Amino acid sequence: MTTTRSKRSALFAALAASALLLSACGGGGTQAPAASPAATDTAASQDLSGDVTVFAAASLNKAFSDIADELATTHPGVTVTFSFEGSSTLVDQMAEGAPADVFASADEKSMTRATEENLVGDAKEFATNVLTLIVPAGNPGEITGLNDSLTGKRLVVCAPGVPCGNATETLAKNLGVTLEPVSEEQKVTDVRGKVEAGEADAGLVYTTDAKAAGDKVEVIDVDGADEVVNRYPIAMTTKGADNAAAQAFIDLVLSERGQKILADYGFGAGADAAK
Repeated sequence: MTTTRSKRSALFAALAASALLLSACGGGGTQAPAASPAATDTAASQDLSGDVTVFAAASLNKAFSDIADELATTHPGVTVTFSFEGSSTLVDQMAEGAPADVFASADEKSMTRATEENLVGDAKEFATNVLTLIVPAGNPGEITGLNDSLTGKRLVVCAPGVPCGNATETLAKNLGVTLEPVSEEQKVTDVRGKVEAGEADAGLVYTTDAKAAGDKVEVIDVDGADEVVNRYPIAMTTKGADNAAAQAFIDLVLSERGQKILADYGFGAGADAAK
């Protein structure tokens, strides 16, 4: 009997040791491996969803639309809706209660006003832009610059109070010239549109708008235009402060990828953007 107990004890000890060894080795492969960082990032991208309303300066139309498409590739559950208008008009709309999660202005003045009225949070500069003179293809008015060649010609500019209008006034003052436009528009895209349609002999627009117009217009460089720089800030609105999808859009705008898209449309880099 003593011999039998000893054999059983030895057998039990061997089985216990084997069980401990298997446990140390991972329990026979039944434990799931830890998720890789890439898998975790992918899951996070898929988990982020929701609607984002972006109020943005008209000059950002094409660039921001492309950035929204880029966001959809990493966050397919996010839907971005835009309102592109003059920056001062957008501030008016937000002040009247219009819903927006993100505000992107074509100048610091409009963003400052939005901040003072508690419509937005902290802003970051993401792009820059400068003015140039455009004429219809072929330059039928024979315009050579902001000079006497504009006498009797149809010049269109942005209205005072909107970013491109403020820049126009500063540029004219710096050059010591008096402009006599036949029309003052609330959006820089409307200035471009009138020149493209041949309804104006010349128009002062952002360099990005001149690039967007392609071969429909010709560009005439203006001395000193590069010294009048419009700086574009972006911020979460107070209404959108808890919208994670809205923050993802802003992050993309400031990222290297977002900056590449903006640069492709002619924007300069903002001070707070990725370098």
